[in-house]
Amino acid sequence: MMPMMGMGEVWGSMGSVVVTIMVLWATFDKYCPYEFRGYFKKYATKLRNLVYPYIHITFHEFSSEGFEGSKAYRAIERYLSVNSSAQAKRLKAEDIKDSQTLVLSMDYHEEVADEFRGIKLWWVSGMDVPNRQTISFNGRGGDEAKKYFTLKFHKKYRDVVTGAYLKHVLEEGKAITVKDRQRKLYTNLKNEEGYYGHRRSMWTHVVFEHPATFETLAMDPKKKQEIIDDLLAFSKSKDYYAKIGKAWKRGYLLYGPPGTGKSSMVAAMANFLGYDVYDLELTAVKDNTTLRKLLIDTSGKSIIVIEDIDCSLDLTGQREGNKKDKSGEEKLDPLKKEMERKMEEKKSEVTLSGLLNFIDGLWSAIGGERLIVFTTNFKEKLDPALIRRGRMDKHIELSYCGFEAFKVLAKNYLGIETHELFPTVGRLLTETDMTPADVAENLMPKAAEDDETTCLEKLVEALEKAKEDARLKAEEEEEEKRKAAALEAQENEEKNSEETMAAANGVKENGHVSIKDD
Repeated sequence: MMPMMGMGEVWGSMGSVVVTIMVLWATFDKYCPYEFRGYFKKYATKLRNLVYPYIHITFHEFSSEGFEGSKAYRAIERYLSVNSSAQAKRLKAEDIKDSQTLVLSMDYHEEVADEFRGIKLWWVSGMDVPNRQTISFNGRGGDEAKKYFTLKFHKKYRDVVTGAYLKHVLEEGKAITVKDRQRKLYTNLKNEEGYYGHRRSMWTHVVFEHPATFETLAMDPKKKQEIIDDLLAFSKSKDYYAKIGKAWKRGYLLYGPPGTGKSSMVAAMANFLGYDVYDLELTAVKDNTTLRKLLIDTSGKSIIVIEDIDCSLDLTGQREGNKKDKSGEEKLDPLKKEMERKMEEKKSEVTLSGLLNFIDGLWSAIGGERLIVFTTNFKEKLDPALIRRGRMDKHIELSYCGFEAFKVLAKNYLGIETHELFPTVGRLLTETDMTPADVAENLMPKAAEDDETTCLEKLVEALEKAKEDARLKAEEEEEEKRKAAALEAQENEEKNSEETMAAANGVKENGHVSIKDD
C-alpha cells in the first residue's frame, strides 16, 4: 500500500502542474504562427461549446456611454427581488427613490433560479472592483465598482429567452416598480413670466395619501362595479388600443350636485389603479402652447383631472356677458384701470380649441395609459364638443345619497351593517334629497358618548328637517308661481282693456254717427 501524501506534497504537485501549463501556454503563444493560433482558438471554442452548452448575457448597471442608470438593470433588479427573498441566502436592502418600502435583492455573487415555459434559467448578481483608479468620461468615477446581472441558460432556448422571456422580465419589473412606488399628487406651477426657466419640471408635487377607495365610496354597488370593470378593462387594453389605432387614454366626466363625492371618486380611481394624479389648474396656464408643454411633462399611468371645469375657463361658448361697458370703464379712476389692465394681462389665453387638442389631438398620444377626468356641478353648461364620446368616453352621474350608499357610510363611520333605524332612514332618503357628504357629517360622532343610535337619530332628525324645508320651499315656489301667474293675467287683462278702449276711440274719431228718423 502506497504511503499517504502529506498536504505539503499535494500543494507542491499542484503548483508544479500549474507552472507547467503556464510555461506551455506561453511557449505556444510566442512561437506558434498567428494563423495556426486562430484555427486553434476557433476549434477550442467549438470544443468548449460542446462541453459547456450554456449562454451568458450580462446586463450592466450603467452603459458605457450614458450618464443615467440602465432602465433594463433596474427592471431586472425589481423582477428578481420577488425571487431573491425566497431563494438567496444573502440579501441586500436598498432604499430606492420613490419606493414605499425597502427593496430586498440578492447580494453580490449570489445566484437564484427562475423558470419560464418549462425552461430553467439562472441569474447571478456580480460586481467588479477595479484594482487602481482610472479616469472616466461617463460621469462616474473610474475607480467605482461596476454592478451587473448575468443570465445563464441552455443554448437551445436562445430564441425563447432573448425574445419572450426578456420581454416578460422587463415588463414584470416595470409593473412591480409602478406598484411599489410612492405615488404623487401634482399641480402645475404659477403662470409668471420666466417662472419655468430654471426648473426641470412644470409641475410640483407632494406624496399622494388620499385614503378613498371603492370599498369606502358611498354609491350604488352596481354602478360602482361597472366603473371598476371599466377601469380594469382599460388598464389591460394596451394592445387593443394599438390595434384599433387609438391613443391609450380614456376620458371620464363626473357630474352631479356639490358634495356627491366627485373628488373622492378620482382618489378611489387613482388608488385602485396605482396611478399618479395631475391636478391641472387651467386658470394658471398661460396659453395653448403652455398647455401642451404640461401634457408632455406628465408621465404614463396617471390621471389628469380638471375639477369644476365649468368654472375654470369660459368654455361654454357664451362669451357675450364678458364684454366690458366702455362707458363705465371711462369713469374708473386711473389706478383702478391700471389694476384691471394687469389682471387682463395675467388672464389665461387657453381656448376651447386648445383644450380639445389637449384631450384627443396629436399630442394626447404621448406617454400612453392616461385617464383624463373632468368634474362639474352643471353638465348642461359645458360645450357639447368638450364632452362628446371619444373625448369624455364615460359619463358618470354622482347624485344624492340612496339607501345602499347610506349603508356604506354607516359601515365606514359607525361600524354597523344593520340597525332598527335603518328602515326609517331608507324611507326618508326616498322622500328627500341629501348628499353623501351631508349624511356622513350627521353620522360622524361629535362627542365621546355618542353611539350609533345617537348618530342615527341625528341623521333622522336632519332628514326630517330637510324634508320639511323642501316642502316649505316648494310651497313658497308654488305661491310665487301663483302670484306671478295672477300678476301676468292682470297685466294681460289691463293690456286687453287698453287695447279695447283704444280701438273704440279710434272708431269714434274715424267713423260716422247715423240718426234714424221715425
